[in-house]
Amino acid sequence: IPILELPTDRPRPKQISYRGAREPLQVLSEVTQNLKALSQHNGVTLFMTLLAAFQVLLHRYSGQDDIVVGTAIAGRNRPEIENLIGFFVNSLPLRADLSGTPGFNELLKRVRKTCLDAYAHQDVPFEKLVAELQPERDMSRHPLFQVMLVLQPTAEQDINLPGLTSRKVSTPNATAKFDLSLSFQDSSKGLIGTIEYSSDLFDGSTINRFKGHFQTLLQGIVK
Repeated sequence: IPILELPTDRPRPKQISYRGAREPLQVLSEVTQNLKALSQHNGVTLFMTLLAAFQVLLHRYSGQDDIVVGTAIAGRNRPEIENLIGFFVNSLPLRADLSGTPGFNELLKRVRKTCLDAYAHQDVPFEKLVAELQPERDMSRHPLFQVMLVLQPTAEQDINLPGLTSRKVSTPNATAKFDLSLSFQDSSKGLIGTIEYSSDLFDGSTINRFKGHFQTLLQGIVK
């Protein structure tokens, strides 16, 4: 199982501290619509297109052809459990093969197959997968993947209840579960999200450059 070796601002500590920070990230509405059109043309979902783009960027940063990105899946794939209260979320490792310098459309085909295969086995508990594969344990990294990508289908709606007034309150976040995590929600203003990152490894200025590179890459892909 490949270990993603991104260039970092500081040496990796011997044990994960989970110290982190967040930076906002937005993909403009026009670019988002073009990404959706590209996805439809290639018979893939918007998530698959974002995943392929993210893996390309990680490939360019690391120089590696074999990259694993984790994602979270809702685990509510049966109608009778859709309305149940409870935590059904599972983690899926999605492995990319960027060997042979494929064009982006070719990479999308590879990513589509990887995702569909993973979805077909989404009920396998993540801890069971770790137990079966038995990766070499390293207290400085997570097993199987070190970066994550999540796409929520729609942005959260405002809550309107009789006799109640509600507002969203931003809360500070000083933790990070992985080296890097990109999380998006689809909205009328485009894709709105955050980059959560390990502050043991990265400075905010580095993450801002990473954010700019990702936005530039998405614009280049749709062109």
